[in-house]
Amino acid sequence: MADVEQGAALPSGVPPPDVLNASAANGTDAANGTATRFVSTPEGTALAYGSLVLMALLPIFFGALRSVSCAKSKNSSDMPETITSRDAARFPIIASCTLFGLYLFFKIFSQEYINLLLSMYFFVLGILALSHTMSPLMNRAFPTNLPNRQYQLLFTQGSGEAKEEIVNYEFDTKDLVCLCISTVVGIWYVLKKHWVANNLFGLAFALNGVELLHLNNVSTGCILLGGLFIYDVFWVFGTNVMVTVAKSFEAPIKLVFPQDLLEKGLEANNFAMLGLGDIVIPGIFIALLLRFDVSLRKDSRTYFYTSFLAYIFGLGLTIFVMHTFKHAQPALLYLVPACIGFPVVVALVKGELTDMFRLQVQYSCSTLPVMPPSRSPHCAADP
Repeated sequence: MADVEQGAALPSGVPPPDVLNASAANGTDAANGTATRFVSTPEGTALAYGSLVLMALLPIFFGALRSVSCAKSKNSSDMPETITSRDAARFPIIASCTLFGLYLFFKIFSQEYINLLLSMYFFVLGILALSHTMSPLMNRAFPTNLPNRQYQLLFTQGSGEAKEEIVNYEFDTKDLVCLCISTVVGIWYVLKKHWVANNLFGLAFALNGVELLHLNNVSTGCILLGGLFIYDVFWVFGTNVMVTVAKSFEAPIKLVFPQDLLEKGLEANNFAMLGLGDIVIPGIFIALLLRFDVSLRKDSRTYFYTSFLAYIFGLGLTIFVMHTFKHAQPALLYLVPACIGFPVVVALVKGELTDMFRLQVQYSCSTLPVMPPSRSPHCAADP
């Protein structure tokens, strides 16, 4: 796989898509970016890549399920951010500019100071993302005999009729507990840069991305994935920009797992890596297909499971090709055709291809997508 990045702005609490978009770096010390060769054992390699695949599947599966939740959010920051076709078309251009800008920064300025600033930035984002991820679990685990007090953080400007809300955030004791636990993980990451803390933040970023970034239709998803397919191939095979930035960038924007874990335990430092972009980008498309399954009002989840299996196939193929040719590979080169092609073939066979591409998303009645009015008597789809 290849060291890839992409960039654009995300809603609060979600990592920017300038996340590593694919990677496996055999024999690379992720802590300092040096190319120290390490010959891993077959068992260590299998454990590392098996763990990465499993970690990639978790945020996609649970993020997709959470993306179709109809529960009303008490905070506007938890509402999904919809990606339109215009956003999708501009995304690869913004990503390329961000990637090349980071490349120049690392070439001109001290890598140490840049990564210090990035650590502080992702420290805050990581705490928010991990708190949001833990919230449903805390709701179940929080003892019923303990008081759960409600709080509100309100910032306004002006007075009287001209008063305007800037921040209106409601939270409770459960949220405070999540915040405290996340802060401990954040401090651990900043001080030690330990790979376990990195993965906790990375999984939270990925799950939040899949949950809160919504494509408005399948056509937009095809535009986004198609554009990033070209972006990925160009920056990996055409230049050394991707690999340079990936090795220099110290932030929890990738999942890592040591190939020498069996030899060195938790102090292992020769990592295989998988960028969050290879999880979030296909993941939001898979989540869209799950919402399409829901909109059909059938008991089956055919398109979700088809695309989910396609993702596993594409990621496995990426690892296979990488080890066969001993060269970094752009994962989206394999993930995009699989994640789009498999569901399209299934839709053709079932005669639902037109319905799939007519899918629209609206949030006035629920957070679920709906089919055009003829298919959904409860909510009118956005034009």
